[in-house]
This record gives sequence, C-alpha cells and structure tokens, in this order.
Amino acid sequence: MSSDDIRGMVAVRQALRGTMDVAAGEYGYDLPYFDRLIAAGAVDVVQADVTRCAGITELLRVDALCAAANLPLSLHTAPALHLHVACALDQLRHLEYFADHVRIEDMFFDGVPRPVNGQLAPDTSRAGNGLVFCSRRAEPFRL
Repeated sequence: MSSDDIRGMVAVRQALRGTMDVAAGEYGYDLPYFDRLIAAGAVDVVQADVTRCAGITELLRVDALCAAANLPLSLHTAPALHLHVACALDQLRHLEYFADHVRIEDMFFDGVPRPVNGQLAPDTSRAGNGLVFCSRRAEPFRL
C-alpha cells in the first residue's frame, strides 16, 4: 500500500491493531504530510528520511510532531547521514541499516560508522557529521 493513501493506511492499521506496528512516511517531503499522517491515525511509527523531508531542521520538526502525538520515530536508511541528528531526537525508536545504502556511503565517503554489537555511535573526534566526501572515488560516476 502506498503511504500516500492515508485512508488505506488507517484501514491497514485498524486491521492489524495489536499484531504488528504499521510504519510509514519515509517518502514524506514536508511537515504538512507528516501532520496529516499522524492526525489520521494512519501509523504506529512515523518514518522519516532526512534526505527527503527538507533536511535536519524539518526532521527535528517531525520529531516534535511525534512527541506531541506520543508516537515513535524511525529513520529511513542512509545511516551515516542520519546518525548525528538521530542522537538529538526525543522520539527515536530506530535507524534502519540497509547494507546496500552502507555500501554506497562507503563508496563515496570516509568516516562511515560501523555498528558495534548492533549499535551505531557517532565518532565525536571527527568534525560535523564525521563524513568526508571522496571526489576521487566518485569521479567514475560523474555525469
């Protein structure tokens, strides 16, 4: 089901109530979308992606919406990009860790964090988000 079908998401959530959590929102681009998703009662877990939802500031606003609704927040893929802001979120439940996204992060960046015992932690000895773009490794993909 598309997460754009908010009425359909409500029906799915009602049908599954008590058996599993319904998460959606990873393709949300603006705060009004997340507000509609939450207000409709369409999800048990809001999912957001900092690369789609207008960046870190908007992700913090999504977290505030989740806090107001007492809902957890899950971050969608790109763990190296989400890690530092994840540490500032009140409603964080988890950060998705997809091997294919990590492979791409490794291709283009130095400083990609590695999980230890299933957990990621930021390297506070590195500046900013800890990542350094490697233009030499990216050059073969330039258009």
